[in-house]
Amino acid sequence: QVQLVESGGGLVQAGGSLRLSCAASGRTFSSYVMGWFRQAPGKEREFVAAISWSGGSTYYADSVKGRFTISRDAAKNMVYLQMNTLKPEDTAVYFCAADRPTGIGSYLRETAYGYWGQGTQVTVSS
Repeated sequence: QVQLVESGGGLVQAGGSLRLSCAASGRTFSSYVMGWFRQAPGKEREFVAAISWSGGSTYYADSVKGRFTISRDAAKNMVYLQMNTLKPEDTAVYFCAADRPTGIGSYLRETAYGYWGQGTQVTVSS
């Protein structure tokens, strides 16, 4: 049974930084893509970033490119999202996701992921 547990959320002022962590367990993730999504109040869940577990290829939403960095530690089964220069519009619940998406650009789609964490709240004050 795959389990994803996020941590590291909190309240931060605009311009500050946070690092989210996702602990993955329950299987070998060598062929998986790990993603971060977020959902703000009243909005749909949106793609933030993704990383291939084995090759380390990374993908970012335009809104976070240059400010967020996704990484993974395969030995520890951990995925991280370093968030810098945070803005109030980054306020959301952030979710870790895992699966083996197929198709070009599939990593962008929420529906491509079958495993999700419970989410961690990130609040950025102005």
